[in-house]
Amino acid sequence: MKNIDIERIKKDFPILSVKPHGKRLVYLDNAATTQKPIEAIKAMDKYYEELNANVYRSPHYLSALSTQAYEEARERVKKFINAKKEESIVFTRNTTESINFIAYTWGMKHINEGDEILLTIAEHHSNILPWQMVAEAKGAKLKYVYLDENFRLSMKDFKEKMSDKVKLVAVQHMSNVLGIINPVEEITHIAHKYGAKVLIDGAQSVPHMPADVQKIDCDFFAFSGHKMLGPMGIGVLYIKEDLLKEVPPFLRGGEMIDEVYEDHSTFAPSPLKFEAGTPNIEGAYVLISAIDYIEKIGLTNIYKHEGELLEYGLQKMKELDFVKLYGPKDAKERGGIISFNVEGVHPHDVATILDEEGVAVRSGHHCCQPLMRYLGVPATVRASFYLYNDFEDIDALVEGLKKVRKWFK
Repeated sequence: MKNIDIERIKKDFPILSVKPHGKRLVYLDNAATTQKPIEAIKAMDKYYEELNANVYRSPHYLSALSTQAYEEARERVKKFINAKKEESIVFTRNTTESINFIAYTWGMKHINEGDEILLTIAEHHSNILPWQMVAEAKGAKLKYVYLDENFRLSMKDFKEKMSDKVKLVAVQHMSNVLGIINPVEEITHIAHKYGAKVLIDGAQSVPHMPADVQKIDCDFFAFSGHKMLGPMGIGVLYIKEDLLKEVPPFLRGGEMIDEVYEDHSTFAPSPLKFEAGTPNIEGAYVLISAIDYIEKIGLTNIYKHEGELLEYGLQKMKELDFVKLYGPKDAKERGGIISFNVEGVHPHDVATILDEEGVAVRSGHHCCQPLMRYLGVPATVRASFYLYNDFEDIDALVEGLKKVRKWFK
């Protein structure tokens, strides 16, 4: 590995010593969730051993420590995605909640009958269902941008479907099935010319490559902590600073208020007005450790490392004449995800046999049924890479696929 010390990194992840079915664990389901380094695991223990208290509400020592840690997490996230202000960083449970947040608040307030919402056919269900709800409730229309012959987003189709009727463009930064990396800067630039707002689903991009919300110039950006070495139950929603007053609260209750009267209430300034109730304080605290780990390795190094794995994996799997690959053929046009099918074998059977060999992959529609129908398949198998994977992991996948072929031949 040219870019990172893979042997040292592997030692930082205790779970990699687990022996599924007595075999070496080859974890290739990183698009679903990533494993956690020992630093993040220790941070969770430290929070409950030394800092545990509710934030903001009490003047005592532990509450002050917990509040400081929570706000430090917000500052770290701000720098990580290069947001202008901490007020733009809202903590949620995950990407799904972040997108629903904007659908139920900004979407229900600003999208009206006859308006259009523009999505892509490759979107995760989490970036489709909320907009179906808004469209149905407000009498708006959903439109989809399709792929070109190389499985990339068709910018020609996108430009043809953009118009003054489009009020929102909701698009993934990186596909969780095909690995395609969408030109979000160009998309945002074009959308803004028509007065449309842009929401980016960054769940698959933020852990693997630099994401700069100021450079992209998007209005909303969402991602999850558990896909970037952090804990489950903590997500991030970025709201561009000039929209903070336009977005009403999503949930209402404790902590997000200014004054409450019998018949009305006023709200605290952003971001507090968006974080009702007790937040996931420990999740935010552990997210700091995850970001520290990623930045210690370097996102550019991680991206290059995964590019090497992807190029090697695509070449090895192209040599298997019983395997059909989906997505761009050029490794430079995609992230570290390979979706495929084995001829004559259901994806679930493929994944089950691979599991017997210690190889963990995902099988199914990957919460992308419209894309599956577009590809003409009910499901695929997906192998997805991260910083602790190496060439040996891909070799194990390939050998496992040969056993699948032998079983079903």
